[in-house]
Amino acid sequence: METVEPTRGLRGAETIVKKASGWFIAVAVVFIVLGIFAIVEPGVAGLAVTMLVGWLLVLGGGTHLISAFSGGRAGRVIWHVLIGIVYVISGVYFLMHPLLGLNSLTLLLGVVIVVEAVFEIIAYFRMRSQGGSSWMLTNAVVTLILGGLIWFHWPSSTTWAIGTLVGVNLLMTGISRLMLGMAARKLVSRG
Repeated sequence: METVEPTRGLRGAETIVKKASGWFIAVAVVFIVLGIFAIVEPGVAGLAVTMLVGWLLVLGGGTHLISAFSGGRAGRVIWHVLIGIVYVISGVYFLMHPLLGLNSLTLLLGVVIVVEAVFEIIAYFRMRSQGGSSWMLTNAVVTLILGGLIWFHWPSSTTWAIGTLVGVNLLMTGISRLMLGMAARKLVSRG
């Protein structure tokens, strides 16, 4: 009678996890490098984001125009066509005038961050009796300061705001993915 080794079937999984964690770590390093680049060159990163938004608007508009004719009543078709046209025109505008598009995105970002801070403050006052709610207020104050910096320094904040925030996000995403990939590798090598 043959005895079965309990971990014999997991050897293939170990190889898969090592290979996947290697890719995970490689992608994390790319995120970290891109994040550092975006922080060092926030204007270039901001323009790249503007171009990306422009292309996404054009593609979204094209999708609306295509889906407009997938059936439905005339009102639905007209609305989809109108929305599609607005998306395409906005996207083309962003692509042809990236600096003005970046200005618009920065102003919108400032407004969104200030509104978020106001909602955080409201949430704090509704939950202030809960443990840890002071962190919510701290987050709201920092968010309000950041939104205020973007808003009150606009349009000069255009050169740094979006690129820096995208850079910090890419850097933090890369670091967190790197740690997860390394933890997965360590877990597999321990087992």
